[in-house]
Amino acid sequence: MVVQRPSEARVRIVDAAVSLFSRQGFHGTTTREIARLADVSEVTVFRYFEHKDDIFWCALQSSFSSIKPRLNSLGRSSEAATPEVVLPELVCLLVDVATFSPELVRLIAVALLELRGPGVAVCREHLTPLFSAISDYLARNIESGKVRNLNPAIVTAAIALTVIAQPELSKLVEGSPLSQLDGREAISEYSAFWLNVLVPATID
Repeated sequence: MVVQRPSEARVRIVDAAVSLFSRQGFHGTTTREIARLADVSEVTVFRYFEHKDDIFWCALQSSFSSIKPRLNSLGRSSEAATPEVVLPELVCLLVDVATFSPELVRLIAVALLELRGPGVAVCREHLTPLFSAISDYLARNIESGKVRNLNPAIVTAAIALTVIAQPELSKLVEGSPLSQLDGREAISEYSAFWLNVLVPATID
């Protein structure tokens, strides 16, 4: 086994945890498997992390950190832009997460379904600022008449679920082409759909 600097060993442990927890879930993953994939001893794992829960939270935090700049940027840019600008940006972010960070999506599901209370708290810390910004944005645009009078919290959750879960669910609908779309096509299709749902038609 190659001798590694402590910081390098910790990074390898976290990377291994992201891979295993996202594939096998929290209860289906052992610290022995994490150690083996990280190419360290199990003793080394517990030198950095007291409990398996600590490894999971670090793995989830690490996965969130890769998209945090875009989450913050979207939250700020949503304040003044029109729905025609904001919705495609939101859809683009979600499509990119689903396409390029599938481990994060699965870790969020593991946190909410297996770890529940603590999982909700951690996900809320990272996602609530963004979702609140989008919901508040929709509420302001509903008030000004730019968006139809729909529950903004439900719409925010529905947009996220549409983009993240829909490609898999669409495979159950015979003849649906949506699961085969590439990134650009998916962004265009989802954006057009939600703009049609949310933005009142103008009468010439």
